[in-house]
Amino acid sequence: MDIVAKLENYRLEKRVTQEALADKLGVAFSTVNRWFNRKSSPNKIQTHHIKKLLKIK
Repeated sequence: MDIVAKLENYRLEKRVTQEALADKLGVAFSTVNRWFNRKSSPNKIQTHHIKKLLKIK
């Protein structure tokens, strides 16, 4: 499972909106939306923050 799929599972399990998730990660809502629609991928820094949020090494 890739990092975006894990992030989507986290979002659904915690009942967090894409907007709230974007705030937690310090990115725009549209950025998170593009990740989930597979139009873009998180960059290296964003991936680091996602892993921190998900507590992945």
